[in-house]
Amino acid sequence: MNAPLRPELSAPFYQPQGDECQLFEAAWQQQLPVLIKGPTGCGKTRFVAHMAARLGLPLITVSCHDDLSAADLVGRHLIGDGQTVWCDGPLTRAVRQGGICYLDEVVEARKDTTVVLHPLTDDRRILPIERTGEVLVAPPGFMLVVSYNPGYQHVLKTLKPSTRQRFVAMSFDFPSAEVEQQVVMQESGLAAAQAQQLVTLAGQLRRLSGYDLDESVSTRLLVYAAKLMASGMRPALACRTALAEPLSDEPDTVASLLAIIHTQFPA
Repeated sequence: MNAPLRPELSAPFYQPQGDECQLFEAAWQQQLPVLIKGPTGCGKTRFVAHMAARLGLPLITVSCHDDLSAADLVGRHLIGDGQTVWCDGPLTRAVRQGGICYLDEVVEARKDTTVVLHPLTDDRRILPIERTGEVLVAPPGFMLVVSYNPGYQHVLKTLKPSTRQRFVAMSFDFPSAEVEQQVVMQESGLAAAQAQQLVTLAGQLRRLSGYDLDESVSTRLLVYAAKLMASGMRPALACRTALAEPLSDEPDTVASLLAIIHTQFPA
């Protein structure tokens, strides 16, 4: 359980913030499902992809949405060539072959969808497929991972306690300034001085969250801005394009964001 992680050359870059890599691997070794909580764009999906590569596991990712049903996950009968054939959904494929099934923003799915996860998240680790009469037993290498953004929920989009308590949970947040600067530099090739300015700017913009903004500026958006700057775009224009405009449609709010941006990168 305390064995060192196995780095792979193909693993997407991820800068650890604490002991999350060791916790994830321990959960996989003990066949425990994992719930990852954190704001949009803080690195949840990148972390799962990184860990799948480091552990040498296949990764099937499902981006959940309002219309996602249990059948979308498990599978359905389809008509083709004059006959009806069964087609596995992504969850069923992951259970059959082993590996990680990652449900991104699971609270966006329909309420009945999470019920099919319950038999996979206790000691049974099974997936009953009612339409075919099969009961699949998850292999040792199978792992269920779900994520959501607690700050973006409302009363109709929460995980039931009976579902939450089936997972071990990890809380993510935006990285420290030092770590975020390393991420920005690694992902974009931007020089250290400008990367530091971007991270400082992010801290200023994040203080507006909950007042003028529904969402904070994400590390992902910082990387977008850094890539534009690294390509030769003027910093102020890059930040307007990658930070201010994506964060708000309100002209007054965009103007306020630009005023803050210009404190770091004059127009």
